[in-house]
Amino acid sequence: MQLSLEQISKKVGPETWLHAMSLAPQPGAVTVLLGATQAGKTSLMRIMAGLDMPSHGTVRVDGADVTGRPVRERNVAMVYQQFINYPSMTVRGNIASPLKLRGAPDTAARVQALAAKLHIEMFLDRYPAELSGGQQQRVALARALAKAAPLMLLDEPLVNLDYKLREELRDELGALFAAGDSTVIYATTEPGEALLLGGYTAVLDAGELLQYGPTAEVFHRPQSLRVARAFSDPPMNLVAGTATAGGVQLQGGPVLALEGATVPAGVLTVGVRANALRLQPQPGDVALPGRVELAEISGSDTFVHVETPVGELVAQLTGVHAFELGTALTLHLSPAQAYLFDAQGALLRAPARREGVR
Repeated sequence: MQLSLEQISKKVGPETWLHAMSLAPQPGAVTVLLGATQAGKTSLMRIMAGLDMPSHGTVRVDGADVTGRPVRERNVAMVYQQFINYPSMTVRGNIASPLKLRGAPDTAARVQALAAKLHIEMFLDRYPAELSGGQQQRVALARALAKAAPLMLLDEPLVNLDYKLREELRDELGALFAAGDSTVIYATTEPGEALLLGGYTAVLDAGELLQYGPTAEVFHRPQSLRVARAFSDPPMNLVAGTATAGGVQLQGGPVLALEGATVPAGVLTVGVRANALRLQPQPGDVALPGRVELAEISGSDTFVHVETPVGELVAQLTGVHAFELGTALTLHLSPAQAYLFDAQGALLRAPARREGVR
């Protein structure tokens, strides 16, 4: 199915929740709505589902205007952060309910398969009240997947699950979505989740749609500083600079030589992703000496906050590293890995993508 939002906006009293935007998610694919809390993701999904009316604009499905059509008249499946299940039905009954409504064959086998995928097969004969919050959320996910609706909306569906299970389900959900024909809209605050799910990403901020396109393209070529901030975890390092002969002079630091780049005069912003900073220099790198302010170990990576002459930088280092606070540390950066934004925050230059790198 082709869902199209045409210049839709949403106002509640004097507040604008969604600024006028147009969006046509790729049919049969996953579109991630990425943005911080209160970016407008849930408001947008409720309009897509027919739970809310836009203040202005049109919602179309396969070319037909469905703007005023309520959710009960649309074939939509939706999963919220807060799990919703039928309390009087067992887990088996909850998952089977949409299958029975449409008279699907092999209901028992489909229920068993979905329950196994979501690690709840041992709970099929229990009632929702007998399950933990994470288990109940998995039941809600299984029921939505069983419905196989042409439009599936998932509003941060993994947020209430523990870390390990979230990691497992992200991979499995991607495979489940790929195996179906539904147009999937998936809301998250986490850039890493968008990258894992792939497909397409729409970046939202303060009720505005900033950029939409293939996820890898949006990540590697953010059209503005606002997109770069939203689609980086940890946040992209931003350093003030000015144009100079053959590159950019970092405020309080060295010159970044940008071969072949046209750099406009005036104040600029240089963006550097945390994983582009390293401890061992390579030919052509610039050195950024500083002192360790903080070192955080997260999984198999270490995030080191270093105070340098150009400001505080965060480096993402592979592996577990121990750094004493105040230790002298020099970070190294290849100018080829730098982003460049103009005074208005528009992208001027992005690093070239390497072959085979997503």
